[in-house]
Amino acid sequence: MENKTAIDTELLIADQLGNWELAKNNYNGLKKIILREIVFDNDFRIKIQFNPERIRSSAAKVDAISIQERPCFLCMKNLPPEQRWVDFKGKFNILVNPFPIFTKHLTIASKEHTNQRIEGYFDSLLQISESLSDYVVFYNGPQCGASAPDHFHFQAGIKGFLPIEDEFALVRKNFVKQEADCNMFAIDNYLRKVLVFTGSDKTILNSWFNNILGILKNLIPSDPEPMLNIVAYRFKNKWHIFIFPRKKHRPGQFYKEGVGQILLSPASVDFGGLLITPREEDFHKISKFDITDIFNQVSICDNVWEEIKKIVNHKN
Repeated sequence: MENKTAIDTELLIADQLGNWELAKNNYNGLKKIILREIVFDNDFRIKIQFNPERIRSSAAKVDAISIQERPCFLCMKNLPPEQRWVDFKGKFNILVNPFPIFTKHLTIASKEHTNQRIEGYFDSLLQISESLSDYVVFYNGPQCGASAPDHFHFQAGIKGFLPIEDEFALVRKNFVKQEADCNMFAIDNYLRKVLVFTGSDKTILNSWFNNILGILKNLIPSDPEPMLNIVAYRFKNKWHIFIFPRKKHRPGQFYKEGVGQILLSPASVDFGGLLITPREEDFHKISKFDITDIFNQVSICDNVWEEIKKIVNHKN
């Protein structure tokens, strides 16, 4: 059976890159993107991308006053006249992101102007990643890299760009629990702490996520929701869901001045192993030490991580 959403999305991309000058120029600009990678001792890698157009996202002001003073760029009434969309189940608009990281980069925005809160939307994440099976779908929390914390949205990038896609099968994982064909794992030694769900049963995956969200609310309370990023995709008819709990929005290097500054604001893509540096000087100078330090700052502490695993195991 043909997947109409996937077909319509590919037609949308072709149309926008042919007829929307801003998008066309920025996607052509990806041909000039510079990449390098650093291999870590545990045989995983971090890729680094120099992408100057992403300065809008990396340095976005997301405080309440700044949000109030600008029109919402994801509301339909404020979209550029050239921008088109594909409807998803009457709830979301699938849009071409005009400031791409990936060769195919989408924003999936709620039709309603409602705040960026994952509670109640995890099933939508499963549905979208099932329909867009060639894509990795991700969620950035309101204090975890979302440049529009006032309007609920996901993003998606074509598969093959994030190191975690290949490395999941290789990195050391601790088994946490199993139910039907669904498995939960914890990855400890990956610079960042990761909870991973795999399986094909949406009811179980939804239940697990709601339980984890409740645990995080108690252990890492944050206004307005526990700080986290999520990466999701389908592989061999199963979902792979990566949940990255965190404690901080931006590292200290972001706020420094002069040579000590590194303008890096980690979001889901960065947690997936692709660091986005909008300044060329940061692209060249960021080191293995810097990357380790940055993830240590923004990821949850070891003692909180151990408590999360302990509670999950206790509920088995």
